[in-house]
Amino acid sequence: MSGWVDAINGEALAEGEHVVVDVDGTDVAVFKIDGLCYAIEDVCTHDGAEIASGVLDGDEIVCPRHGARFCVKTGAVKSAPAYEAIACFPVRMENGKIQVRDDRWD
Repeated sequence: MSGWVDAINGEALAEGEHVVVDVDGTDVAVFKIDGLCYAIEDVCTHDGAEIASGVLDGDEIVCPRHGARFCVKTGAVKSAPAYEAIACFPVRMENGKIQVRDDRWD
């Protein structure tokens, strides 16, 4: 089980921006959308490339390599060429910090 990892100070992440943080060896992208934070693994399930540098379109991230789209809130695939969802992680605000945790092995 992973503990909570500080991603960034809550005020430092602006609306529509993201930060990538290492959570127990996994790169996790934390996005702020409509005032809430969401975290997904920073990997496109189509080809294994990072995805955080793609274009954020509403609550969807577009892979910079081949254009696959994923919902940042759920990790769900929204368009090919990807067919497998991206892992999502719990996010919380604690003592002014945005924190993320890898709960896949709980």
